Amino acid sequence: MADDLGYGDIGCYGNKDINTPWLDCLASRGMRFTDFHSNGAVCSPTRAALMTGRYQQRTGINGVMTAARHRHTGMDLGEVTFAEVLKKAGYATGLFGKWHLGYDAAFNPVRQGFDEFTGYVSGNVDYFLHIDQEGFEDWWKREKLTPEKGYSTDLITEHGLHFIERHQDKPFCLYLAHEAPHYPYQGSNDKAIRSVESVGALKGLGNDRESVYKEMIEAMDSGIGIIVRKLQQLHLDENTLVFFCSDNGPGSIGSPGRLRGRKGDLFEGGHRVPAIAYWPGIVKADTICRQTVMTMDLFPTMVSLAGERSGESLNLDGVDISLVLTAGGQLSQRNLFWKHGKSMAVRDDKWKLIAQKDSLMLFDLETDLAEKHDVAEKCPAVTKRLYEKLLQWKKEVEAGVDARS
Repeated sequence: MADDLGYGDIGCYGNKDINTPWLDCLASRGMRFTDFHSNGAVCSPTRAALMTGRYQQRTGINGVMTAARHRHTGMDLGEVTFAEVLKKAGYATGLFGKWHLGYDAAFNPVRQGFDEFTGYVSGNVDYFLHIDQEGFEDWWKREKLTPEKGYSTDLITEHGLHFIERHQDKPFCLYLAHEAPHYPYQGSNDKAIRSVESVGALKGLGNDRESVYKEMIEAMDSGIGIIVRKLQQLHLDENTLVFFCSDNGPGSIGSPGRLRGRKGDLFEGGHRVPAIAYWPGIVKADTICRQTVMTMDLFPTMVSLAGERSGESLNLDGVDISLVLTAGGQLSQRNLFWKHGKSMAVRDDKWKLIAQKDSLMLFDLETDLAEKHDVAEKCPAVTKRLYEKLLQWKKEVEAGVDARS
Protein backbone atom coordinates (compact mmCIF):
# COMPACT_ATOMS: atom_id res chain seq x y z
CA MET A 1 0.00 0.00 0.00
CA ALA A 2 1.37 3.36 -1.06
CA ASP A 3 0.58 6.49 0.96
CA ASP A 4 -1.05 9.43 -0.85
CA LEU A 5 -0.33 8.06 -4.33
CA GLY A 6 -2.61 9.64 -6.91
CA TYR A 7 -4.49 7.99 -9.77
CA GLY A 8 -2.17 9.69 -12.24
CA ASP A 9 1.12 9.17 -10.41
CA ILE A 10 2.52 6.03 -12.08
CA GLY A 11 3.34 5.06 -15.65
CA CYS A 12 0.62 2.48 -16.29
CA TYR A 13 -1.96 5.11 -15.28
CA GLY A 14 -0.65 7.65 -17.76
CA ASN A 15 2.20 9.44 -15.97
CA LYS A 16 4.97 10.32 -18.43
CA ASP A 17 7.46 11.81 -15.97
CA ILE A 18 7.73 9.32 -13.09
CA ASN A 19 9.47 6.05 -13.93
CA THR A 20 7.70 3.03 -12.43
CA PRO A 21 8.93 0.07 -14.49
CA TRP A 22 8.10 -2.56 -11.86
CA LEU A 23 4.55 -1.43 -11.22
CA ASP A 24 4.06 -1.09 -14.98
CA CYS A 25 5.42 -4.62 -15.40
CA LEU A 26 3.06 -6.04 -12.76
CA ALA A 27 0.15 -4.34 -14.52
CA SER A 28 1.14 -5.73 -17.93
CA ARG A 29 1.61 -9.20 -16.47
CA GLY A 30 -1.48 -9.02 -14.31
CA MET A 31 -4.66 -6.98 -13.78
CA ARG A 32 -4.97 -3.20 -13.64
CA PHE A 33 -8.06 -1.71 -11.99
CA THR A 34 -9.58 1.48 -13.39
CA ASP A 35 -12.38 1.79 -10.81
CA PHE A 36 -10.68 0.86 -7.54
CA HIS A 37 -11.43 3.08 -4.53
CA SER A 38 -9.93 3.66 -1.13
CA ASN A 39 -12.54 3.47 1.61
CA GLY A 40 -11.44 6.83 2.95
CA ALA A 41 -10.18 10.10 1.54
CA VAL A 42 -7.43 10.12 4.19
CA CYS A 43 -5.22 7.41 5.65
CA SER A 44 -6.45 6.03 9.01
CA PRO A 45 -10.03 5.35 7.83
CA THR A 46 -8.86 3.41 4.78
CA ARG A 47 -6.47 1.35 6.90
CA ALA A 48 -9.26 0.51 9.35
CA ALA A 49 -11.41 -0.69 6.45
CA LEU A 50 -8.54 -2.77 5.08
CA MET A 51 -7.95 -4.38 8.47
CA THR A 52 -11.59 -5.18 9.22
CA GLY A 53 -13.25 -5.63 5.82
CA ARG A 54 -15.97 -3.25 6.98
CA TYR A 55 -16.84 0.38 6.59
CA GLN A 56 -14.44 2.21 8.90
CA GLN A 57 -17.33 4.13 10.43
CA ARG A 58 -18.30 0.92 12.22
CA THR A 59 -14.92 1.05 14.03
CA GLY A 60 -15.16 4.73 14.97
CA ILE A 61 -12.13 5.59 12.82
CA ASN A 62 -13.68 8.50 10.95
CA GLY A 63 -10.62 10.65 10.34
CA VAL A 64 -6.86 10.87 10.70
CA MET A 65 -5.46 9.66 14.02
CA THR A 66 -3.21 12.64 14.64
CA ALA A 67 0.09 12.71 16.49
CA ALA A 68 -1.18 15.66 18.53
CA ARG A 69 -4.68 14.55 19.59
CA HIS A 70 -4.94 10.76 19.42
CA ARG A 71 -1.92 9.37 21.22
CA HIS A 72 -3.94 7.36 23.75
CA THR A 73 -6.60 5.78 21.58
CA GLY A 74 -6.71 3.34 18.70
CA MET A 75 -8.77 0.80 16.84
CA ASP A 76 -10.63 -1.37 19.34
CA LEU A 77 -8.89 -4.67 20.02
CA GLY A 78 -12.24 -6.38 19.69
CA GLU A 79 -12.21 -5.70 15.95
CA VAL A 80 -11.37 -8.83 13.95
CA THR A 81 -8.61 -8.20 11.42
CA PHE A 82 -7.61 -10.15 8.33
CA ALA A 83 -4.30 -10.85 10.07
CA GLU A 84 -6.08 -12.57 12.95
CA VAL A 85 -8.16 -14.74 10.62
CA LEU A 86 -5.18 -15.71 8.48
CA LYS A 87 -3.02 -16.38 11.52
CA LYS A 88 -5.62 -18.88 12.78
CA ALA A 89 -5.51 -20.48 9.35
CA GLY A 90 -1.80 -21.15 9.73
CA TYR A 91 -0.35 -18.12 8.01
CA ALA A 92 2.68 -16.22 9.27
CA THR A 93 1.66 -12.55 9.35
CA GLY A 94 3.91 -9.53 9.10
CA LEU A 95 3.48 -5.76 8.78
CA PHE A 96 6.37 -3.49 7.91
CA GLY A 97 5.89 0.25 7.57
CA LYS A 98 2.93 2.41 8.54
CA TRP A 99 0.23 1.37 11.03
CA HIS A 100 -1.67 4.58 11.93
CA LEU A 101 -4.42 2.84 13.90
CA GLY A 102 -3.14 3.52 17.40
CA TYR A 103 -0.05 5.17 18.88
CA ASP A 104 -0.03 3.48 22.27
CA ALA A 105 1.67 0.06 22.49
CA ALA A 106 -1.68 -1.33 23.64
CA PHE A 107 -2.94 -0.87 20.06
CA ASN A 108 0.21 -2.17 18.36
CA PRO A 109 -0.21 -4.40 15.27
CA VAL A 110 1.03 -7.42 17.22
CA ARG A 111 -2.12 -7.01 19.33
CA GLN A 112 -4.18 -7.23 16.14
CA GLY A 113 -2.98 -10.46 14.59
CA PHE A 114 0.48 -9.66 13.24
CA ASP A 115 3.30 -11.96 14.31
CA GLU A 116 5.84 -9.35 13.31
CA PHE A 117 5.83 -5.56 13.08
CA THR A 118 8.62 -3.13 12.36
CA GLY A 119 7.78 0.41 11.41
CA TYR A 120 5.97 3.49 12.66
CA VAL A 121 2.56 4.05 14.20
CA SER A 122 1.95 7.70 13.28
CA GLY A 123 0.81 9.29 10.04
CA ASN A 124 4.32 10.07 8.83
CA VAL A 125 7.89 10.22 10.06
CA ASP A 126 11.14 11.78 8.99
CA TYR A 127 12.42 9.30 6.42
CA PHE A 128 15.83 9.09 8.11
CA LEU A 129 15.38 9.76 11.84
CA HIS A 130 11.80 8.38 11.99
CA ILE A 131 10.45 11.23 14.12
CA ASP A 132 6.75 12.06 13.96
CA GLN A 133 5.09 15.46 13.53
CA GLU A 134 5.12 16.19 17.25
CA GLY A 135 8.82 15.46 17.68
CA PHE A 136 8.50 11.91 19.07
CA GLU A 137 10.71 9.03 17.99
CA ASP A 138 8.53 6.57 16.11
CA TRP A 139 10.20 3.39 14.87
CA TRP A 140 9.08 0.20 16.56
CA LYS A 141 9.93 -3.46 16.62
CA ARG A 142 6.78 -5.10 17.87
CA GLU A 143 5.74 -3.10 20.97
CA LYS A 144 9.09 -1.48 21.73
CA LEU A 145 10.63 1.69 20.36
CA THR A 146 13.68 0.45 18.45
CA PRO A 147 15.60 3.13 16.53
CA GLU A 148 17.03 1.91 13.23
CA LYS A 149 19.21 3.70 10.73
CA GLY A 150 18.06 3.92 7.15
CA TYR A 151 15.69 5.45 4.62
CA SER A 152 12.11 4.39 5.44
CA THR A 153 11.32 3.08 1.96
CA ASP A 154 14.45 0.93 1.88
CA LEU A 155 13.92 -0.36 5.43
CA ILE A 156 10.37 -1.46 4.63
CA THR A 157 11.63 -3.39 1.62
CA GLU A 158 14.52 -4.90 3.60
CA HIS A 159 12.26 -6.17 6.37
CA GLY A 160 9.84 -7.55 3.80
CA LEU A 161 12.65 -9.49 2.14
CA HIS A 162 13.78 -11.03 5.41
CA PHE A 163 10.21 -11.98 6.28
CA ILE A 164 9.79 -13.82 2.97
CA GLU A 165 13.10 -15.63 3.43
CA ARG A 166 12.18 -16.74 6.96
CA HIS A 167 8.72 -17.96 6.00
CA GLN A 168 9.26 -19.31 2.50
CA ASP A 169 8.35 -22.85 3.57
CA LYS A 170 4.90 -22.02 4.94
CA PRO A 171 1.94 -19.81 4.01
CA PHE A 172 2.48 -16.14 4.79
CA CYS A 173 0.65 -12.82 4.56
CA LEU A 174 2.97 -9.84 4.19
CA TYR A 175 1.61 -6.29 4.43
CA LEU A 176 4.11 -3.68 3.22
CA ALA A 177 2.71 -0.26 4.15
CA HIS A 178 4.96 2.25 2.43
CA GLU A 179 5.42 5.82 3.63
CA ALA A 180 6.05 7.05 0.08
CA PRO A 181 5.10 9.39 -1.38
CA HIS A 182 3.61 11.07 1.73
CA TYR A 183 5.46 14.11 3.05
CA PRO A 184 8.01 14.95 4.41
CA TYR A 185 9.40 15.08 0.88
CA GLN A 186 12.80 13.43 1.19
CA GLY A 187 14.75 11.45 -1.35
CA SER A 188 17.18 8.73 -0.38
CA ASN A 189 20.18 11.08 -0.73
CA ASP A 190 18.64 13.94 1.24
CA LYS A 191 19.10 14.64 4.93
CA ALA A 192 16.91 14.53 8.01
CA ILE A 193 14.70 17.58 8.56
CA ARG A 194 13.13 16.75 11.94
CA SER A 195 14.50 16.32 15.41
CA VAL A 196 13.02 15.41 18.78
CA GLU A 197 12.82 19.15 19.48
CA SER A 198 10.93 19.94 16.29
CA VAL A 199 7.15 20.24 16.22
CA GLY A 200 4.99 20.56 13.14
CA ALA A 201 4.55 19.07 9.70
CA LEU A 202 7.93 20.07 8.22
CA LYS A 203 6.88 18.90 4.79
CA GLY A 204 10.32 19.10 3.27
CA LEU A 205 12.16 20.85 0.50
CA GLY A 206 10.93 24.07 -1.05
CA ASN A 207 11.05 24.59 -4.80
CA ASP A 208 12.38 21.11 -5.53
CA ARG A 209 9.45 19.13 -4.13
CA GLU A 210 8.29 17.80 -7.51
CA SER A 211 11.64 16.21 -8.33
CA VAL A 212 11.89 14.75 -4.81
CA TYR A 213 8.33 13.41 -5.10
CA LYS A 214 9.33 11.67 -8.33
CA GLU A 215 12.39 10.17 -6.63
CA MET A 216 10.31 8.92 -3.70
CA ILE A 217 7.87 7.05 -5.96
CA GLU A 218 10.69 5.61 -8.03
CA ALA A 219 12.42 4.35 -4.86
CA MET A 220 9.20 2.62 -3.80
CA ASP A 221 8.83 1.09 -7.26
CA SER A 222 12.40 -0.21 -7.08
CA GLY A 223 11.65 -1.78 -3.68
CA ILE A 224 8.57 -3.48 -5.09
CA GLY A 225 10.77 -4.91 -7.82
CA ILE A 226 13.17 -6.31 -5.22
CA ILE A 227 10.28 -8.03 -3.44
CA VAL A 228 8.92 -9.53 -6.66
CA ARG A 229 12.35 -10.75 -7.72
CA LYS A 230 12.74 -12.46 -4.34
CA LEU A 231 9.44 -14.27 -4.85
CA GLN A 232 10.66 -15.38 -8.26
CA GLN A 233 14.05 -16.51 -6.98
CA LEU A 234 12.42 -18.64 -4.29
CA HIS A 235 9.87 -20.01 -6.81
CA LEU A 236 7.04 -18.56 -4.74
CA ASP A 237 5.60 -16.16 -7.31
CA GLU A 238 3.19 -18.67 -8.89
CA ASN A 239 1.69 -19.36 -5.48
CA THR A 240 1.56 -15.75 -4.28
CA LEU A 241 -0.97 -12.99 -4.95
CA VAL A 242 0.67 -9.57 -5.00
CA PHE A 243 -1.79 -6.69 -4.66
CA PHE A 244 -0.82 -3.01 -4.86
CA CYS A 245 -2.97 0.04 -4.11
CA SER A 246 -2.96 3.48 -2.47
CA ASP A 247 -4.70 4.55 0.73
CA ASN A 248 -6.28 7.66 -0.80
CA GLY A 249 -5.76 10.27 -3.49
CA PRO A 250 -2.71 12.52 -3.84
CA GLY A 251 -1.65 15.34 -1.56
CA SER A 252 -0.79 18.79 -2.85
CA ILE A 253 1.96 17.62 -5.21
CA GLY A 254 0.71 14.35 -6.71
CA SER A 255 -1.52 13.86 -9.71
CA PRO A 256 -5.14 12.67 -9.72
CA GLY A 257 -4.87 12.31 -13.49
CA ARG A 258 -8.02 13.54 -15.19
CA LEU A 259 -10.04 13.23 -12.00
CA ARG A 260 -11.42 16.10 -9.95
CA GLY A 261 -10.19 16.55 -6.39
CA ARG A 262 -7.43 15.03 -4.30
CA LYS A 263 -6.75 13.77 -0.77
CA GLY A 264 -9.48 14.86 1.62
CA ASP A 265 -12.08 15.27 -1.16
CA LEU A 266 -15.01 13.03 -1.97
CA PHE A 267 -14.67 13.83 -5.64
CA GLU A 268 -13.11 10.92 -7.54
CA GLY A 269 -9.57 12.25 -7.18
CA GLY A 270 -9.80 11.83 -3.42
CA HIS A 271 -10.52 8.10 -3.44
CA ARG A 272 -10.19 6.54 -6.91
CA VAL A 273 -6.64 5.17 -6.77
CA PRO A 274 -4.24 2.91 -8.68
CA ALA A 275 -4.59 -0.82 -8.00
CA ILE A 276 -2.79 -3.80 -9.54
CA ALA A 277 -3.10 -7.55 -8.99
CA TYR A 278 -0.27 -9.90 -10.01
CA TRP A 279 -0.31 -13.69 -9.77
CA PRO A 280 1.44 -15.52 -12.62
CA GLY A 281 -0.66 -18.29 -14.11
CA ILE A 282 -3.72 -17.34 -12.05
CA VAL A 283 -4.46 -13.69 -12.82
CA LYS A 284 -4.53 -13.37 -16.60
CA ALA A 285 -1.83 -11.10 -17.97
CA ASP A 286 -2.58 -7.67 -19.43
CA THR A 287 -6.18 -7.50 -18.24
CA ILE A 288 -8.14 -4.46 -17.14
CA CYS A 289 -10.83 -4.62 -14.48
CA ARG A 290 -13.46 -1.91 -14.87
CA GLN A 291 -15.63 -3.14 -12.01
CA THR A 292 -16.00 -0.98 -8.91
CA VAL A 293 -13.87 -2.34 -6.06
CA MET A 294 -13.07 -0.99 -2.58
CA THR A 295 -10.23 -1.40 -0.09
CA MET A 296 -12.54 -3.33 2.25
CA ASP A 297 -12.95 -6.02 -0.41
CA LEU A 298 -9.37 -7.20 0.14
CA PHE A 299 -10.15 -8.82 3.53
CA PRO A 300 -12.79 -11.28 2.28
CA THR A 301 -10.72 -11.92 -0.85
CA MET A 302 -7.59 -12.89 1.08
CA VAL A 303 -9.56 -15.06 3.46
CA SER A 304 -11.35 -16.79 0.59
CA LEU A 305 -8.14 -17.48 -1.32
CA ALA A 306 -6.65 -18.93 1.87
CA GLY A 307 -9.56 -21.37 2.09
CA GLU A 308 -10.61 -19.99 5.46
CA ARG A 309 -14.38 -20.07 6.02
CA SER A 310 -14.58 -18.25 9.35
CA GLY A 311 -14.76 -14.89 7.58
CA GLU A 312 -18.26 -15.77 6.42
CA SER A 313 -19.59 -15.26 9.94
CA LEU A 314 -18.09 -11.78 10.40
CA ASN A 315 -20.80 -9.80 8.59
CA LEU A 316 -18.27 -7.99 6.41
CA ASP A 317 -19.19 -5.05 4.18
CA GLY A 318 -16.49 -5.96 1.66
CA VAL A 319 -17.08 -8.63 -0.97
CA ASP A 320 -14.86 -11.44 -2.20
CA ILE A 321 -13.30 -10.50 -5.57
CA SER A 322 -11.30 -13.70 -5.97
CA LEU A 323 -13.36 -14.82 -8.99
CA VAL A 324 -12.82 -11.41 -10.57
CA LEU A 325 -9.09 -11.98 -10.22
CA THR A 326 -8.95 -15.61 -11.26
CA ALA A 327 -11.84 -16.18 -13.65
CA GLY A 328 -13.10 -12.84 -14.93
CA GLY A 329 -16.11 -13.03 -12.63
CA GLN A 330 -18.68 -10.28 -12.29
CA LEU A 331 -19.63 -8.66 -9.00
CA SER A 332 -23.25 -8.19 -8.04
CA GLN A 333 -24.64 -4.69 -8.18
CA ARG A 334 -24.18 -2.81 -4.90
CA ASN A 335 -24.20 0.70 -3.54
CA LEU A 336 -20.92 2.04 -2.12
CA PHE A 337 -20.48 4.86 0.37
CA TRP A 338 -17.90 7.37 1.58
CA LYS A 339 -17.86 9.89 4.40
CA HIS A 340 -15.21 12.46 5.28
CA GLY A 341 -15.93 15.13 7.85
CA LYS A 342 -19.40 16.43 7.09
CA SER A 343 -19.30 15.38 3.45
CA MET A 344 -20.76 12.09 2.22
CA ALA A 345 -21.03 10.29 -1.11
CA VAL A 346 -22.83 7.28 -2.55
CA ARG A 347 -22.15 5.38 -5.77
CA ASP A 348 -24.88 3.47 -7.63
CA ASP A 349 -23.58 2.08 -10.91
CA LYS A 350 -22.88 5.13 -13.09
CA TRP A 351 -24.44 7.57 -10.63
CA LYS A 352 -22.58 9.30 -7.83
CA LEU A 353 -24.19 11.66 -5.34
CA ILE A 354 -22.10 13.96 -3.14
CA ALA A 355 -23.71 15.65 -0.15
CA GLN A 356 -21.70 18.46 1.42
CA LYS A 357 -22.78 21.41 3.53
CA ASP A 358 -26.24 22.31 2.21
CA SER A 359 -25.79 21.06 -1.34
CA LEU A 360 -26.39 17.85 -3.25
CA MET A 361 -24.40 17.17 -6.43
CA LEU A 362 -25.14 14.35 -8.84
CA PHE A 363 -22.73 13.11 -11.49
CA ASP A 364 -23.01 10.58 -14.29
CA LEU A 365 -19.54 8.99 -14.13
CA GLU A 366 -20.14 7.10 -17.37
CA THR A 367 -20.12 10.34 -19.35
CA ASP A 368 -18.51 12.71 -16.85
CA LEU A 369 -15.67 11.02 -14.98
CA ALA A 370 -14.12 14.42 -14.24
CA GLU A 371 -17.30 15.43 -12.36
CA LYS A 372 -17.66 18.73 -14.17
CA HIS A 373 -21.41 18.67 -14.70
CA ASP A 374 -23.79 18.52 -11.76
CA VAL A 375 -27.08 17.04 -12.96
CA ALA A 376 -28.92 16.97 -9.62
CA GLU A 377 -31.60 19.41 -10.78
CA LYS A 378 -32.05 17.55 -14.07
CA CYS A 379 -32.50 14.20 -12.31
CA PRO A 380 -34.44 14.94 -9.10
CA ALA A 381 -35.77 11.38 -8.68
CA VAL A 382 -32.27 9.88 -8.79
CA THR A 383 -30.96 12.57 -6.44
CA LYS A 384 -33.74 11.95 -3.92
CA ARG A 385 -33.36 8.16 -4.08
CA LEU A 386 -29.59 8.23 -3.53
CA TYR A 387 -29.77 10.80 -0.77
CA GLU A 388 -32.21 8.62 1.13
CA LYS A 389 -29.82 5.66 0.72
CA LEU A 390 -26.98 7.80 2.02
CA LEU A 391 -28.85 8.86 5.14
CA GLN A 392 -29.91 5.28 5.86
CA TRP A 393 -26.32 4.04 5.48
CA LYS A 394 -24.98 6.74 7.80
CA LYS A 395 -27.57 5.85 10.43
CA GLU A 396 -26.71 2.14 10.19
CA VAL A 397 -22.89 2.29 10.31
CA GLU A 398 -22.71 4.91 13.06
CA ALA A 399 -25.30 3.36 15.37
CA GLY A 400 -23.85 2.76 18.81
CA VAL A 401 -20.27 3.52 17.73
CA ASP A 402 -17.94 5.70 19.80
CA ALA A 403 -15.73 7.93 17.67
CA ARG A 404 -12.01 7.24 18.08
CA SER A 405 -10.78 9.74 15.50
